[in-house]
Amino acid sequence: MPRMSEAEKQKSHNKILEAAARMLREEGTDATSVSDVMQAAGLTHGGFYRHFRSKDELVSAAFRKAVDDVLTEMEQAPDDAQKTRARRDYIDTYLSKCHVDNRGDGCPLAALAIDLSRGEEAARRDGLAAVDRVSALLKTGDAAAQGTALLALMVGTVTLARLAENGEATEAILEAGRTGADLLEKQWPAAD
Repeated sequence: MPRMSEAEKQKSHNKILEAAARMLREEGTDATSVSDVMQAAGLTHGGFYRHFRSKDELVSAAFRKAVDDVLTEMEQAPDDAQKTRARRDYIDTYLSKCHVDNRGDGCPLAALAIDLSRGEEAARRDGLAAVDRVSALLKTGDAAAQGTALLALMVGTVTLARLAENGEATEAILEAGRTGADLLEKQWPAAD
């Protein structure tokens, strides 16, 4: 049997991460098996250990990839005006029914923070690193607490909205979150 080239191995690795990032956000860590991820990636279960030593390692790598995916636009904005627009778009998208309904494409913190907090130390470190990274992008002034407060409000809003039993209740929770976000921005105005 011919050996897999490095390019083919990297392509397979990326497929696994894509599948895992989506499935973990949709189902959580306990309900997502290695076998399910490999099947979703179109690969055999036996090939998993060529890429990862354990499911915990996969969870950490998939979480980091998901964070990278949702932050790319904000992080790559080339100037202050585009950074401000990307930040506003991120908040608006985050606090939307579309985000509530589409876990697999949404914020990995809203989907996985509880799972990570119960996981191994590496997973908790990844979660905290993501909190720091997102918080830094959300703040508008010099107050680091503003970004953390806004992120906490947003994660909490989406988590509660996902508990709602109907669209009206979901929208009421999202509207409360948007109001809270606006109030936070007024409390911590942008630096001059």
